[in-house]
Amino acid sequence: MVSKTLIFGHRGYPHMFPENSLKGFAYAIDHGIDGLEFDVHLTKDNVPVIMHDEKIDRTTDGTGEIRSYTLKQLREFHLSDGETVPMLKELLTLANGQPVHLNLEFKTNEIHYDNIEQIVLDMVKQYDLVYPVIYSSFNLDSLKIAYKLDPTQQYCYLSEEDIKNPRELMAKEHLVGLHLSHYVPMRHVKERIWTVDDPKVQKHLFGLNVAGIFTNNFEGAEKIKANVTA
Repeated sequence: MVSKTLIFGHRGYPHMFPENSLKGFAYAIDHGIDGLEFDVHLTKDNVPVIMHDEKIDRTTDGTGEIRSYTLKQLREFHLSDGETVPMLKELLTLANGQPVHLNLEFKTNEIHYDNIEQIVLDMVKQYDLVYPVIYSSFNLDSLKIAYKLDPTQQYCYLSEEDIKNPRELMAKEHLVGLHLSHYVPMRHVKERIWTVDDPKVQKHLFGLNVAGIFTNNFEGAEKIKANVTA
């Protein structure tokens, strides 16, 4: 069986580079990754930046919430490799014209930044991306806002829970897929599963032809997929 499953680098390529770093994103694009998953917040002056946590404590040499800093102030802190916190536009520039799928997560489940959906949607439209961006969030309200702003985009709901009546939810909220922490047998539902680093689980999911998996080691996953589809 030929697996149609796309492999997404979860926060870039954290197996080799700091998570959500431009170096990781660039390496992955240069080495033919199917897709990149990353998280977007807003600075105090409303600039979209890429980081998983609401606070910079875990992944930089600074402390505090992203929203408490202007971009200029935020860029004074560094990731473990000395790189500054990436702006969304820097990743979009890297991906411009490249055959890579982007999965942009609105990181709004803890803090719902004012106007983040409009700011991000407007910025993405300035680039010549090969594939439509996949927008996802644990916060359904963010997806609802984004859909009202632009109903032509792809919106997917993130969840750790089993979703009752998934097709009803998808129809009601105009979703094109579900991004789940575990596989759930659902016919005619586009599932992307996170975060899958176990080769045995990867092999199983490739065999099921899920729409996508998110992994910290995309090159390892590619080797597993090649064996499944050989």
